[in-house]
Amino acid sequence: MRIGQDKRPAAFLDRDGVLNVDHGYAYRPDQLEWIAGAPEAVRLLNEAGYAVIVVTNQSGIARGLYDEAAVRHFHAHMQNALRAHSAHIDAFYFCPHHPDGTVKALAIRCGCRKPGTGLLEQATHEWPIDLARSFLIGDKDGDMAAAAAFHIRGIKFDSTANSLIDIVRRELTAMPGSGH
Repeated sequence: MRIGQDKRPAAFLDRDGVLNVDHGYAYRPDQLEWIAGAPEAVRLLNEAGYAVIVVTNQSGIARGLYDEAAVRHFHAHMQNALRAHSAHIDAFYFCPHHPDGTVKALAIRCGCRKPGTGLLEQATHEWPIDLARSFLIGDKDGDMAAAAAFHIRGIKFDSTANSLIDIVRRELTAMPGSGH
C-alpha cells in the first residue's frame, strides 16, 4: 500500500467489453474502440475520488498471439487516449495465463485469472482501497464470480442493453448513503 494515502473506494473495471469493444484479443493500438461513454465514465469516477483499476484476463498472451509488452503498449495507448477526456486509469492488472495456452510457462491454472481474485488482491496490496465502498463492473459471469469471492459488489454490464455512463452515475449516486 502506498504510504501516506487515505483509503478510497475503487472502481474495478474489466477491459474488453466494458471499456473497449471486445473484438477478440485486442492488443494493437489501432484495435482500440471505446464502448460508448467509457472515457466519460472513467472521468466521472476520477472526479468522484475513486481509484480506477482495470482487471483483465489476457489469455492471448498464453495462446502466443501477443506478448506482455504488447498489452502494456495497448494500455499506454488507452491512457493517452483518456487524457483527451481529462480522465485516467490509476492502474492496469492483467492475467497472462490460460490452462489451454500454447506458451508452456503460461499454460497453467492460476489464482489471478478471473473468476480468481488474484488481480483484485494484488491491487488492494498496492493501493489504499476501501473495499466496503468498492465495486467491479464486468461483462462476464467470471467477473461477477470474482467480485462475489472478493466480497465486493459486482455490476454486470452489457453494452448492447446498458449505458456505462448511466451505470457509473447510478453507482456514484447510490454509494455514499447506501452503506456498501
